[in-house]
Amino acid sequence: MATFTFTPSFPASLSQQPRIVTSQFGDGYEQRVAFGINTKPKTWQLQFLNRDDTERGNILAFLEARGGVEAFDWTDPNGYAAKWVCSEWNVEQVSCNFNNVTATFRQVFEA
Repeated sequence: MATFTFTPSFPASLSQQPRIVTSQFGDGYEQRVAFGINTKPKTWQLQFLNRDDTERGNILAFLEARGGVEAFDWTDPNGYAAKWVCSEWNVEQVSCNFNNVTATFRQVFEA
């Protein structure tokens, strides 16, 4: 499995949304239960700021090669190593040879 080795810029934003199933009953009663084994996937909003054309190209080549389908290894800014997919990224060309890449990494659970 490929490893994403580029270091993101700060700030980097982490979000989590636990996976749950909710059943609502009469009188406003509600019951919640965790859905599945891995119920707290992480999502990182990352920025790679002021990268030259070569590094921008390398980041994009890595992401495009996986096409939002194939998982890759990455260690987040907190030192947590896991498997991730990236199905959304954007490029902003700030000026000649200066580029900003933004990407959303979503944690996946697979063998």
